[in-house]
Amino acid sequence: MRSVRVVVRSLSELCITVGVLLVLFVVYLLYWTGIRADSAADSEISRLQDRWSRAGATAEHGARRPAAYRDGAAFAVMYIPRFGRDWARPVLQNTEPGTLRRGLGHYSRTARLGERGNFAVAGHRRTHGDPFRDFPALRPGDPVVVSDGRTWYTYTLTRRPYRTLPDDTGVVAPLPAPLDPDAAPFRRPGRYLTLTTCDPEWGSSHRLIAWARLDATRPVASGKPAALRR
Repeated sequence: MRSVRVVVRSLSELCITVGVLLVLFVVYLLYWTGIRADSAADSEISRLQDRWSRAGATAEHGARRPAAYRDGAAFAVMYIPRFGRDWARPVLQNTEPGTLRRGLGHYSRTARLGERGNFAVAGHRRTHGDPFRDFPALRPGDPVVVSDGRTWYTYTLTRRPYRTLPDDTGVVAPLPAPLDPDAAPFRRPGRYLTLTTCDPEWGSSHRLIAWARLDATRPVASGKPAALRR
């Protein structure tokens, strides 16, 4: 009988230990990675703004071509009013895990910001700051504003998020071509933006995709675009 009690007590202690570890892991995922990611994103934006200020970021619109994107470095800031008045995230070059812990990642083989083709950007749905947590709330007509320190680029979403599989790589083609031809957002080449994230919220079996077209540009020196003044 005593041996049975010892076994039961040991199993109980083991269950409690496992439970505590699980709780700590959840806290790490929900809070600690978020705190670190928010701090990293804020630091990236601050460094960008300092660099733009030193470089004379308010130079005449179109007077010079932006510098080449450096791998793993931030080059722009994205604003999505649908996600909140204060929502802003840095956009960095490449989509490696370490990069996405500091902000959003630009698919390196896609178009540069504002240029003809498809400027494609990825972000975490959950953990590491949850930048795209509210992705399913995006709606046609929502603006996505991106600044490179010289120009404001205002893209407008064309449809609700599209759900697909991870191997549907055509979604980031210069002219987006998803596996479902009926979901194709555009019929001819242009200046487009694609946003991607994982689905479901705490999984990665699928992807959510949002497409937008470039509707307007505005020199930074002229002030914020209307989408950010509402």
